Amino acid sequence: MIQGALSGVRVIDLSRVLGGPLCTQHLGDHGADVIKIEPPTGDETRFWGPFGPDGSAYYGGINRNKRHAALDLSTSEGRDVLLSLLSDADVLVHNFKPGTMERWGIGFDDMLSVRFPRLIYCHITGFGEDGPLGGLPGYDAIVQAMTGCASVNGQRDGEPTRVGMSIVDIGAAYNAIIAICMALYERERSGLGQKIDIALYDCALAYLHPHAVSFMLSGVEPRPAGNQHPSIAPYEQFETATGAMFLGVGNDQQFLSLCRLLERPDLGADPRYATNALRLANRPALHEALQASLQDLDASALSRTLMKNGIPAGPVRTVGEALAEPHTTHREMIVAGEDYKGLGIPIKFSRTRGSIRRIPTDLGADSREVCKLAGYSDDVIEDLISRGVVFDSPSKDEET
Repeated sequence: MIQGALSGVRVIDLSRVLGGPLCTQHLGDHGADVIKIEPPTGDETRFWGPFGPDGSAYYGGINRNKRHAALDLSTSEGRDVLLSLLSDADVLVHNFKPGTMERWGIGFDDMLSVRFPRLIYCHITGFGEDGPLGGLPGYDAIVQAMTGCASVNGQRDGEPTRVGMSIVDIGAAYNAIIAICMALYERERSGLGQKIDIALYDCALAYLHPHAVSFMLSGVEPRPAGNQHPSIAPYEQFETATGAMFLGVGNDQQFLSLCRLLERPDLGADPRYATNALRLANRPALHEALQASLQDLDASALSRTLMKNGIPAGPVRTVGEALAEPHTTHREMIVAGEDYKGLGIPIKFSRTRGSIRRIPTDLGADSREVCKLAGYSDDVIEDLISRGVVFDSPSKDEET
């Protein structure tokens, strides 16, 4: 049996919504033993549509490969269960508001780092714990707006527009994964855990390349450029007989190859387009000339021809079309079974392949198993359930 790259690593996941759960799902995909602990009311995304036969698609898409338990951490007994689980855990991930863990008496600096010196503690927040905005709540779209990300997105001369995916939350999840793996690697040398501070605000600012550096050097405020790259031409969308396609020409040789394949030697010889800087300066005229050559062609066939000749190009597809693409299937980026449908695992290893071993399940479905793992007897678990400290998923008979 193939062991994942993170096999043997135990992760306690107290997070909810997107950034934290996506981070821990990826860790779980690669072999980590992830225990997700929700409040008795559940992760709020369980109630976010759209809904399928097995519940929220939003929740299901980011909570596989986890054991699902529910504890009331506002009670001392609930926190005792958590502390028992942390005794042999490697990583704790949470996105509570700053100060929440400290109010419960289980902050990292004063308590957890002392009691569990090898623990890696990853805290994901909107703005960090300190500073002028420290401790304030931050959601993806708000942070996109506040960091300038929205200001460079959208159509030219249009209003600032959020990216269609929750790109800041998703990027924060990936930064958290990188940080956790770095900390695990460093722990091999030092024997010590540490605290990781991931702020959506920081992540969003880090995405502003090349816009932020360009502004620092020139003082010119970046504006939305639609589908055009601010530094490269032609690097934009064109219309064809079968729909839109995106063309990206990164250097002069690619441009000459494009002109040859489109049977437009006149464009390759035109001094206005001899270099990328000149193509940028004369972009409107170049776009018009290329559009005239592309408008009667087939986007898919042309894109394949261009790519085979080293020119990046691709048809503009809908989500459904992208999922139906044979290459998506070949890359194993769709997982579909009787009880679960989701995106595949994007990180491919030659030896330690990721795998899907557990599918998302009901709130508290694994609470008893997790409490036993923490060392609690059946009688004690029953008592904790009866008093609402532990939430156990009701049986189907009870639900009906």
